[in-house]
Amino acid sequence: MTYLWLALAFIAAAAVAGVLFARHGAWRGEAGKHWKAVGLAFAALAVLTAVFDSVMIGMELFHYDASHILGVKIGLAPIEDFAYPLAGVVALPGLWMWLTRKRKDSSSSNLKGLVPQALLASRPVSWINTAYPFAAAMLLTTREVDWVLIVGTFYFLIPYNLAMYGINDVFDYESDLKNPRKGGIEGALLQPHLHRPMLWLAAITNIPFLLVLAFAGGPAAWLSLAVSSFAVVAYSVAGLRFKERPVLDSLTSSTHFVSPAVVGLALAGANVTSGLVILLAAFFLWGMAAHAFGAVQDIEPDRQAGIGSIATVIGGRRTVRLAVGLWLVAGAAMLATPWPGPLAAVIAIPYIVNCAPYWNVTDTTAARTNVAWRRFIWLNYGSGFLVTLIFILQWSLTS
Repeated sequence: MTYLWLALAFIAAAAVAGVLFARHGAWRGEAGKHWKAVGLAFAALAVLTAVFDSVMIGMELFHYDASHILGVKIGLAPIEDFAYPLAGVVALPGLWMWLTRKRKDSSSSNLKGLVPQALLASRPVSWINTAYPFAAAMLLTTREVDWVLIVGTFYFLIPYNLAMYGINDVFDYESDLKNPRKGGIEGALLQPHLHRPMLWLAAITNIPFLLVLAFAGGPAAWLSLAVSSFAVVAYSVAGLRFKERPVLDSLTSSTHFVSPAVVGLALAGANVTSGLVILLAAFFLWGMAAHAFGAVQDIEPDRQAGIGSIATVIGGRRTVRLAVGLWLVAGAAMLATPWPGPLAAVIAIPYIVNCAPYWNVTDTTAARTNVAWRRFIWLNYGSGFLVTLIFILQWSLTS
């Protein structure tokens, strides 16, 4: 089978799914806007695909068998490569509209869609934040794509996020009722009758992957998987509720994002060097800063629900300043890593710029930081772009 037929099959399936999802999910008059947004998104992704693929092909990181492609190229990228971003922008927006429409149209008495609500709870916009560190850590260490990389990347892409955020939405239900930002891109408002099924779904979708990954690794992998899983559970469940223990809340939240990279390194048998330790420490400080800043917007609803957090204890102003400081130290730490690691120091700058305007925020105006938090979500994609360029450079230097 040529790449063209594979790409066409992929696009056809995505198109059917996208149209069906959009038709059942769009509000009256929204369909036109939906497809305009799809067009703009594809244009942006096409440019990025052309640039990234041309750079990687030019560095001879991979190549295509000429007998399996048409030969039409944009830059160095075969035209077939553009099928995958096209399929993504056609299918995923419609899926998101369907998920959120189900939430708006259903009342607590007749909402039965566990799977749509579970997907919404898993924060699809943030899936990449946990899958990417795992995949990058393994790929840069082993320099090959094997079944462990594929299984682990899928696990940290979807099931892991389903557990991390789904469990949180179950145990945060009372406080989420008072939080106006819940019920969309920033988290589902899971109805009570879905709480127990959500917990079972999290267990069923996570345990098999954990067992397989543990089987593929040794003691280091077992320990890192255990720490990662414990952090996911301990952050939210009653009795532990690390999210209500100031400072420990930020430490645990950061573990959620750093531990997939540690698992990847353990499974790959990476050598522990000072540069690697510094890199992981910088990543951990970045995660603490992200959590602390995100907690500022929830000061009022958290206090009303009797929930303690690093922001409710030290106040919005000090928390913002702490986040800026942590991002600054994280960026400075990257300067001490082997080349090309120091290039990543600049990644801290946009986060600091995004956070700094709230340097003097008060607890009564803390909710205004939600604007910056929404920007933060999309800043992660820009950071991922820069990190990928640095990884490509690292790969070329050590090949």
